[in-house]
Amino acid sequence: MNFGFIIDNRKCIGCHACTVACKAEHNVPVGVNRTWVKYVEKGQYPHTRRLFSVMRCNHCEDAPCVEICPVQALFIREDGIVDFDKRRCIGCKACTQACPYDALYIDPETHTAAKCNYCAHRIDIGLEPACVNVCPEHAIISGDLDDPNSEISRLMAREQVSARKVEKGTRPKLFYIDGDEASLTPVATSPATEYMWSSQGAGVGHYARYAERLLAQADPVALAKKLSDAEESALREEIARAGVIIPEEGDQAGLLQKAIQVVRENARRVYDAPSKGVMWGWQVSAYVWTKALAAGAFLIPFFYQQFHLMPISQATVLTGLLTGLVFLAITGVLLIIDLDRPARFAYVLLRPQWRSWLVKGGYSITLFGALLTLGLLNALIRGGLGNTLGWLTALLAVITAAYTAFLFAQARGRDFWQSPVLPVHMLVHALMAGAAFFALMGLLRPENAAWNAYLRLALGLLLLVNLIVLAIELGVPHPTLDAKKTVRSIVTGRFAVAFWLGSLVAGHLVPLVLVWLGGSIPMAVAGALVLLGMYATEHIWVRAPQLIPLS
Repeated sequence: MNFGFIIDNRKCIGCHACTVACKAEHNVPVGVNRTWVKYVEKGQYPHTRRLFSVMRCNHCEDAPCVEICPVQALFIREDGIVDFDKRRCIGCKACTQACPYDALYIDPETHTAAKCNYCAHRIDIGLEPACVNVCPEHAIISGDLDDPNSEISRLMAREQVSARKVEKGTRPKLFYIDGDEASLTPVATSPATEYMWSSQGAGVGHYARYAERLLAQADPVALAKKLSDAEESALREEIARAGVIIPEEGDQAGLLQKAIQVVRENARRVYDAPSKGVMWGWQVSAYVWTKALAAGAFLIPFFYQQFHLMPISQATVLTGLLTGLVFLAITGVLLIIDLDRPARFAYVLLRPQWRSWLVKGGYSITLFGALLTLGLLNALIRGGLGNTLGWLTALLAVITAAYTAFLFAQARGRDFWQSPVLPVHMLVHALMAGAAFFALMGLLRPENAAWNAYLRLALGLLLLVNLIVLAIELGVPHPTLDAKKTVRSIVTGRFAVAFWLGSLVAGHLVPLVLVWLGGSIPMAVAGALVLLGMYATEHIWVRAPQLIPLS
């Protein structure tokens, strides 16, 4: 068997009976939904159309949420239903990032993930899902896609159907008859904080949007001569909010024509479920930063010992090992406090689902910590690391630094994180963090001239390499609109100040000048700025993609 859904948009009246039935059947708390109805309006009065789209889990054949879940809380049943076990869930929220359809949420009462599970308990006793039973128009059709005689299979054969985000390769099993791209494509309309009647205060009378009032103008060229700079700026902002890209320079008449096109043709989201907001917050940004510092604090002195002819002091070796252990411990604490069920953190190691990079990362961090401890004891007792132990620890340091890139790649809902350069980004950041840390420590305990020259060369080269990596991540054309919108938000949008001033100027350009100047104080200041700039970068890279709507 292979259960799926068809939503017949020719029949849906947007009554929300499916949402109510789902809430009643599963005792879904207020503020979250397993099934919800999204309203989108197209056109301008009197030439308008309202679209209703029922949103929920797509019960994908290749479900990203199942792949990324570290504790097997999500699983695919033999009948194709993607179900979950809240008794296993640790509340890591990785599934919410992996789902391209925004179908999962964290239950505010149980603090575990939840979603539509096809009313599996009803299916097991021969009943249909609650939403199917309650729909007054029979707009929701469920059944076995592998049975050619089922209603859903006959509809699939007879009607033209569409699905959401098939390019993700998830093979979704939620299909729409008469589905409209303006409703099914998330970035076609912008989500709002207010809907329906609550938005009237900003949308009627003389408060109506400027572009809407342009519709009364028969001659955009004549009107363009009357536009002030402020009015032109407001127009550009409004057109940008509608998702239409326009050149920075252009004639005002062309701008007005584009505004009229936006109002007449672009769809507006007028009712939707509340946004889940940013699921991975400052804890994740901080753990990426502390993890990089833990790895880099070991790798920088280790590579110096392996490839440099001059000796290094025992104190520097011990500082690297101890710093690695301290920041690795902080990383573990950050990972645990980010969980919505922190008491279950050990499930990652004790009940692992090995395809998840959260599990691989958890074991990498654990093994890296164990090897750092052995290295510290070995250095205290024998005065050195030992070649075999050193290289094993270095390998674990590299894996610990880079694994988050593969975890982000499993978060297939976030297109910007699918960059093939992200592992290089993470590894370079680890080495930068290590070099910056020891440059900063130079104020407390000066080393020999060879070590200082090594740090100066390493930090300078790593800053240049990282600039190239950032240029590739942001400058190479991205294949999806979601990723392009993320880049715009970083370069020219809400994160522009943090990126240009925090990441580039303070985190790269000023340190490069200070490294070129040399000396213990400029190097220490450069190290501090690099560490601050790195955190700014990680904060942006973690947060910006999560602000792109997925439904």
